[in-house]
Amino acid sequence: MKNLWLFLVRYNAFFWFILFFVSSLALVVNNNNYQRSSFINSSNVIVGTFYTNVNSWKEYMHLAESNKDLLEENALLRHRLQELTAIDTTYEPLNTDSIENSSRYAFTVASVINNSVHHRNNYITIDKGSLDGIEKDMGVITSNGVVGTVLNVSSNFSTIKSLLHPDTKISVSVDSTATAFGSLVWGDNTESRFAMVRDIPNHVKLYIGQPIYTSGYSTKFPKGIKVGYIVQTDIVTGGSFKDVRILLTTKFEKLTHVYIVKDKLAKEKMELEALNDNNG
Repeated sequence: MKNLWLFLVRYNAFFWFILFFVSSLALVVNNNNYQRSSFINSSNVIVGTFYTNVNSWKEYMHLAESNKDLLEENALLRHRLQELTAIDTTYEPLNTDSIENSSRYAFTVASVINNSVHHRNNYITIDKGSLDGIEKDMGVITSNGVVGTVLNVSSNFSTIKSLLHPDTKISVSVDSTATAFGSLVWGDNTESRFAMVRDIPNHVKLYIGQPIYTSGYSTKFPKGIKVGYIVQTDIVTGGSFKDVRILLTTKFEKLTHVYIVKDKLAKEKMELEALNDNNG
């Protein structure tokens, strides 16, 4: 306490100066319109800049949460899109309850926690498992395209056999008209951005830049998901079919989140097809 008193006594001139300066400034601001408006404007600029910086920092701190919310919203929108595309436009519009009941696909958001891209056999690990409704052989996509299929599932995690795997084969269609079909394979490719579409009939006319979509023939992927664009068409394999090289729309090096596709009618479809095989 004594030291504080000695400090105040020693520097009392400075503190008196500060007190008189602030008092004088307050009198000038309060009694002069121009000075008062200038002070208020300056204060607003300072306070506004401070709050802007604080809000920017808060937004940065909540980026992960905001990103998660956006992904969940995207999953819901993709769910709604599949509902709408499933409606036959030749009939009268269905009411909301009917649309909900007719929905075939559901989408679950998951974070990528491990991802290989440059190996011959590439796999991806996500943070969702059987407790989240994930099952083996479910399709996996992003907002840009196809990722692969679920390979193994534990309670809280799943591994995905990436599209960048020689054993992965996906049924695709040429353009949105689906007039021709083929099989999308990565094969022994060493580049993560390119793949091949095989077994396209020779009579089908193709062009550079033509989009390739999922065909919807399997229970893994809905119809109409864009997977890539044709970059080379003059690959002749002989016989009645040809191959094309495509640029994949999925950027595997930058994967952070994916959507797992659940086909609610998959079991019914596979059981019916199994009966055909047994009777055949």
